[in-house]
Amino acid sequence: MAYLLTVSLIWAFSFGLIKGNLTGLDPNFVSLCRMALAFLVFLPFLRFKNLPRSLTLKLMLIGMVQYGLMYCSYIYSFQFLKAYQVALFTIFTPLYVTLIHDLFKRRLNRFFLLTVALAIAGTAVIVYRQVSWTDFQAGFALMQISNISFAFGQVYYRHLLKNHKNIKDVRIFALLFFGAILFTGFFAGITTQWASLYVTPRQMWTLLNLGILASGICFFLWNFGARKVDAGALAILNNLKIPLAVACSAIFFHETVNLPRLLVGGGIIVAALWLNERMLKKWLQPDTLKDDGW
Repeated sequence: MAYLLTVSLIWAFSFGLIKGNLTGLDPNFVSLCRMALAFLVFLPFLRFKNLPRSLTLKLMLIGMVQYGLMYCSYIYSFQFLKAYQVALFTIFTPLYVTLIHDLFKRRLNRFFLLTVALAIAGTAVIVYRQVSWTDFQAGFALMQISNISFAFGQVYYRHLLKNHKNIKDVRIFALLFFGAILFTGFFAGITTQWASLYVTPRQMWTLLNLGILASGICFFLWNFGARKVDAGALAILNNLKIPLAVACSAIFFHETVNLPRLLVGGGIIVAALWLNERMLKKWLQPDTLKDDGW
């Protein structure tokens, strides 16, 4: 869980950086840059020895969906939404994580749905504001594509590697980013105005920060950490970045924050995580936990 908590804290800064520094750039170009930088970080560790071809293709598919499709939808949503609205529309990711996990297991886990509902409610308390119908139509649709893509990738990754315990994550992770490059590169080639493209020094430093740290290192730590926790904790922790992002906005970007809502909503999310961690073994049968590999 420590990996996921660390990543959540780092990601808390991303909302403000993207909206503040990268809005003028083509979203697909931004996505491509982040994936290319992340790929370069993990390329030296890539090893194909004893790696089945089918697994290689599946890992690339995960990257196309979890990072490629997710980022193109996510960053493009900033063209329609303010940063807080993007945060608002990410709150359903835990639900998708739980439902996709249950789909793989072919059973519905009501306990995880309960804790996820608490996490969503706590996040909604923090970030909810009135949004216009136009924003809702375009922004909400893009963000749900992004949320489902990210949820599918992390769940399928842990499901896929459960039967390949001898494979080290660091030796295969470049394949995910390569898959994402194929996806984002295709769309960037269509939409980016390469002849007139200009990236300011500030935007360049932001891309380096987001590509190497937030995308490269943090995505690796997130998927690695996702293999160490149960689906309920994974789902809840998908929303932890939101109260942290609100707190960072107040502390570092000097934005106005509703402190009571932040405390109440954050408390609900922490309560959901506590309920999941403390009550899981009591509510679920031991053979269920064993079957899930946790």
